[in-house]
Amino acid sequence: MLTRRHIRIKVMQSLFAMKQKQSSDLDIEIKFLKNSLKQARSLFLINLDLLVAIQKHAIEVLNAHKKKKLASKEEKKPNTKFINNTILQLFSDNKELHNSIEEQNINFWHLDDEYVKILYKEIIESDLYEAYMADEDISFKTDKEFVLDIFKQIIAPNDKLFDYYEDKKISWVDDIPLINTALVNFIKKLKKSNDADLALPNLVKDNDDLIFATDLFRKSKLAEKELESAFVDKTPNWDTDRIAKLDQIMLQLAICEFLKFPSIPVKVTINEYLEISKEYSTSKSSIFINGILDKISKEYQEKGSLNKIGRGLL
Repeated sequence: MLTRRHIRIKVMQSLFAMKQKQSSDLDIEIKFLKNSLKQARSLFLINLDLLVAIQKHAIEVLNAHKKKKLASKEEKKPNTKFINNTILQLFSDNKELHNSIEEQNINFWHLDDEYVKILYKEIIESDLYEAYMADEDISFKTDKEFVLDIFKQIIAPNDKLFDYYEDKKISWVDDIPLINTALVNFIKKLKKSNDADLALPNLVKDNDDLIFATDLFRKSKLAEKELESAFVDKTPNWDTDRIAKLDQIMLQLAICEFLKFPSIPVKVTINEYLEISKEYSTSKSSIFINGILDKISKEYQEKGSLNKIGRGLL
């Protein structure tokens, strides 16, 4: 599932892009934001389909070996444990995955099969594969553990795959860690009773998350001048041109949450943007942002400007 922090990052990126393009069309930019959230799920589906593509490639290799004129005894009667892995077969049979890949036109591995071959080679040359194929235990649990291991240790850390996703869609760079975690959690929850009708998760938890994203974007953009004036007054030694653009946007979003989102505690807002600043802005940004937001929140509290609902929200 997309976390609220990840949603805040998407909103921040959309506001930054809007500023860079000097766009003023809110409806178009909100459409872009929603599409960015949807694209995260597309990456989840593509990763699932990658596992299916690796299994299919394994079947093709096995069949090719069988047809060799001078096939060895092992090639004629191979170990089929990998291609019959119940988890891989579950994904291969999944109706929603197949339909979504076709409808969204994200059948990447049909054209870019070199990545499938690279990963397959790494898998079959690994100690994980050797141990799995030698293990006589054939069970759902063993199959699940093997798929989790190859995904976490071979597929997810692959630099070539990371570069490929970055080239396909730059916004996926921020999504990859979250999607990898979501995929691992999804596989862990699979049951032996699951079949081809297994529903795949929606990464946006519910409509509330989508409403939060669009509201935060719209409210912070519409009140941009008001929100900017709130922090400019607290930075007498800095004019707006000297404050990093991302820092400005983070301050703008945080103050917007202070004033226009009654159910979000002040401490949560400050902590969220501090963590985001550590990852996305300059080395000194988190100290700068923490100081400004702490000063503003205390001032608002004294004035009674923080319209927070519920206990412990200040």
